[in-house]
Amino acid sequence: MQEQLGDDWSSFATAHETESPVSIRFNPEKTKPSALPNRIPWTSNGFYLDERPSFTRDPLFHSGCYYVQEASSMFLEQAFLQSVDRDRSLNVLDLCAAPGGKSTHLLSLLNKQGLLVTNEVIRARASVLAENIQKWGYNNVVVTNNDPQDFQRIAGFFDVIVADAPCSGEGLFRKDPDAMLHWSPDQVALCARRQQRIIHDLWPALKEDGILIYSTCTYNQAENEHNLDWLAKEHALEFVPLSIEKNWGIQVVEKPVLGYRFLPHRVQGEGFFISVIRKKAGEKMVNMRNRHSFMGPSKKILEQLNTWITRPEEKTFIIRNDQVQFFPKDKAAEIEFLAKNLHVITAGTVLASVKHEKLIPEHAAALSVELVKENFNTVNVDLPAALQFLRKDTLSVTSGQRGFALVNYNGSPLGWVNVLENRINNLYPSEWRIRMSDRTGNG
Repeated sequence: MQEQLGDDWSSFATAHETESPVSIRFNPEKTKPSALPNRIPWTSNGFYLDERPSFTRDPLFHSGCYYVQEASSMFLEQAFLQSVDRDRSLNVLDLCAAPGGKSTHLLSLLNKQGLLVTNEVIRARASVLAENIQKWGYNNVVVTNNDPQDFQRIAGFFDVIVADAPCSGEGLFRKDPDAMLHWSPDQVALCARRQQRIIHDLWPALKEDGILIYSTCTYNQAENEHNLDWLAKEHALEFVPLSIEKNWGIQVVEKPVLGYRFLPHRVQGEGFFISVIRKKAGEKMVNMRNRHSFMGPSKKILEQLNTWITRPEEKTFIIRNDQVQFFPKDKAAEIEFLAKNLHVITAGTVLASVKHEKLIPEHAAALSVELVKENFNTVNVDLPAALQFLRKDTLSVTSGQRGFALVNYNGSPLGWVNVLENRINNLYPSEWRIRMSDRTGNG
């Protein structure tokens, strides 16, 4: 880095002795961020915070009103908006997606006719990804658990692929000092080879004139410029230039490839590299003709569901594992095709479990931006009661109407309770419950 930065080395080293900036990105379908002055300049819903609060103790964090994300990586917004036609019905893949920062960001950028496939190869991390996608509340999304080479089965399917490749993590040394313990020249070489394999395996899934957005959280040229230079020699492509403001402090990399580097002494964020590539030759869209195999719910159930969500006529409802799921009708063929070729964890939003023609609302339904909240009983709670609910404790609030009810905190649903004659059953998912004391606030 001393060789790479020259006179900037001292400022770069000093920046690593300062605290990492704290930043969040709001969910535009759930909240209007009007009160925070410190907006991140390259994204519309991202803001810096003056200090790091206890996010675990904020119910709005659990309801998907915002995502805690590193500021530099939010530049994905510029890469996406400046390289694709957002008015089109796009198929987008976020390949290495866990824990979900870029996927939730992409969902906020896509129009409602677009489809996001968010993938994680490690099963345990895929579960975390699925949880964060549920909290965000969108239904035009499929969560998968696949190796990159599996996507060769659906050649030419994607208009956009985002590959935030696993890397040596040099850009996170300030934020995560433990990352330094795993660093070595051999580790860098291993990461570079793995990144090449990932891109090689992915390339057939991108259609002609499709966009690959490649990024890492490392400074190392072997994992950034050299890998993309290798890709340019192997395939017909062009690098897409992006318009950036000079005062953003982003370094433009012009040789041997075109990319954008974020350095912590120049930007208010961590180390990051990103490049946008257009594929100039290759696969057309795959043929998706197939026999329909999704099973829909009964007419009786559909009549009930029509009061649950907005614009039900624009949705497809299916039964899978005794649960009703829904997703955009315009993307039903694509989702069925994906289900036949990939390991799908969940598609769209899981709305309810079905037992003897009766519906038991699922947690994902409470967090869905499509839910018609006015059609459900509600239990409004203050902060202590909201934390009680999130710990899956017995609620001490009262409610006059029996049956399933939404738990609301400051107008945002947190989940469901079942109000019985003598008690209230807390239906918050056991695996999501927070473990925190009211007195100390320590996890």
